Amino acid sequence: MADESIRPAWSEQFSEQAVQQLYHCSPIADLTPEWAFGGSTGKGIRVAVVDSGVEYDHPAVGDSVRGGIVVEYDESAENSIRYETEEHPCDLAGHGTACAGIIHALAPQAEIYSVRVLGSNMHGRAIQFAGGLDWAIENDIQVVNLSLSTSKEEYFGLFHDLVDQAYFKNMNVICAVNNYPEASFPSLYATVISVAAHAGHDPFTYYYNPNPPVEFGAPGIDIDVAWNNKQYVNSTGNSFAAPHIAGIVALIRAKHPELTPFEIKTVLLACASNMKCKEI
Repeated sequence: MADESIRPAWSEQFSEQAVQQLYHCSPIADLTPEWAFGGSTGKGIRVAVVDSGVEYDHPAVGDSVRGGIVVEYDESAENSIRYETEEHPCDLAGHGTACAGIIHALAPQAEIYSVRVLGSNMHGRAIQFAGGLDWAIENDIQVVNLSLSTSKEEYFGLFHDLVDQAYFKNMNVICAVNNYPEASFPSLYATVISVAAHAGHDPFTYYYNPNPPVEFGAPGIDIDVAWNNKQYVNSTGNSFAAPHIAGIVALIRAKHPELTPFEIKTVLLACASNMKCKEI
């Protein structure tokens, strides 16, 4: 888990100078945020927050938390992980509650599931992280927020397989990229929606980045977020940009349930704040 106290390196891609209007016109220019998610509340959409847990009764999440799971490392268990159901989920660090609070603010009727894979020190094994994603795939979750990643090369194949499974099961996986300019998985795979932070604060202002691997920029610098023990803090990190996009994806899916993950990414592109068509 990257240090959330630094200014994420990727955020420079979304500075005022770097973010320019895309001047070319195309048929997708006719897609608007009003069409995409206007009037939507996220009702009926199940969102998993794979993180440090979600404080189920925090005011920032309302009554949106429907349950959760704890993924523990256990050498004696199958695949070295053990699942424990959590009827009333808790958050050991605050990070997961921050992400869930952002999602709930954008999509207040989406159902949130806590998938705890990190401990109080914000550390966990990559195999726990993989187990959390696998649980989401097996339990018909439609949107998964991953504000964590691993840079360990030996997990490249495992996470690639998992996000492909999610993609072909009609799931949207939204990943925060590493705060440091280094490769991390699964945020850099094509089947996920990769997100970094920009310095704005309007939750519906997000940008498309035409220079991969990071695809979108959303608020994540010096923003107020929920934390554990009913607290709120001001924090910075790509971790908090990802749930902004996850919330918007939940809105789109609720309003247009027929759309595939590929189509939803296209709608995100069309509705990005820097995708305004300009006459030449």
